[in-house]
Amino acid sequence: METLTLSPSEMEARIVRYGALVPCRTAFIDAHTPGSDQKENFTIIGGGVSESPDQHVHIKETPGFNIGAAGQPPKCRNSLHSHRTAEVFFVLKGRWRFFWGRWGNAGEVVLEEGDIFDIPTGIFRGFENIGTDYGMIMAILGGDDAGGGVIWAPQVIEDAREHGLVLAETGKLYDTKKGQRLPDGVKPMPLLTDEELKAFPELPPSAVVRDYVARYWDLMALAKHEPARVIGESALLKDRPGFEVELLARGSIPEDAYVTDRHEVLMVMRGHWRLAWSGGETVLAPGDTCAVPPGLSRALAPSMSGEASLYRVRNTDDPAGPTRRG
Repeated sequence: METLTLSPSEMEARIVRYGALVPCRTAFIDAHTPGSDQKENFTIIGGGVSESPDQHVHIKETPGFNIGAAGQPPKCRNSLHSHRTAEVFFVLKGRWRFFWGRWGNAGEVVLEEGDIFDIPTGIFRGFENIGTDYGMIMAILGGDDAGGGVIWAPQVIEDAREHGLVLAETGKLYDTKKGQRLPDGVKPMPLLTDEELKAFPELPPSAVVRDYVARYWDLMALAKHEPARVIGESALLKDRPGFEVELLARGSIPEDAYVTDRHEVLMVMRGHWRLAWSGGETVLAPGDTCAVPPGLSRALAPSMSGEASLYRVRNTDDPAGPTRRG
């Protein structure tokens, strides 16, 4: 494999610093709906699933998956929706309640900082910041196009219409409060019928927590001597969503520089990490996201004492379609 060399400026263009994240407050159909109108959406790598032309995209090149984030103040929630491909979250800051089902009452689970949730495809899901401060969750979305958008529960579309936002069948939002209207020949997004809704399962909480949730401190114990395999064919959460996820801690860092033919995204959870590569070095802080290209030699090491962890995501040859379902 031919190895690469990147200058510090070239690598910095592949790093999205937490403090430089640009939010969008009008990303989705529930942007005016009370209880959901204070959330912020971040598109870090790839186009994401935003329905707003105002969404800022930090890195447009996709490695076979998308990276995004959601930031919300306390008691703010994201409305019930579904995706056609994987949606994986880990909690960077705060305490979050995830809930699912047609009406959001089929089950729920509370995630603490570092916990990760590989949400099954084909179910309606939502989430809420139940902490006391502004919270942030990081997201990995399957596919280069993130599955072709969001599928909203019918009541979400109806509630949004009452507060001035109309979603077109093209997936674009129109704000009637600003005098916008659907173009001629363009219809509103149709509501799912009762028959279509039968295809969205209501999963029991016990099965979801057992098969789709991994707790941070369990993963840290597994990562004591080698990377903890979190999501993958032979990982703790056995799934093949088009990418694999590992957690690296202080004791599981590769001793030498390494090269891979896969795209690799580093998402720092705790601590500061020194990243050295053929051409330079830098320090990654909590919340930073770094897209390392195939063929580039790199080495990782915590730059300070104390707790250190990061999630490492790599693309696989698995198709980014529906993965595990209920």
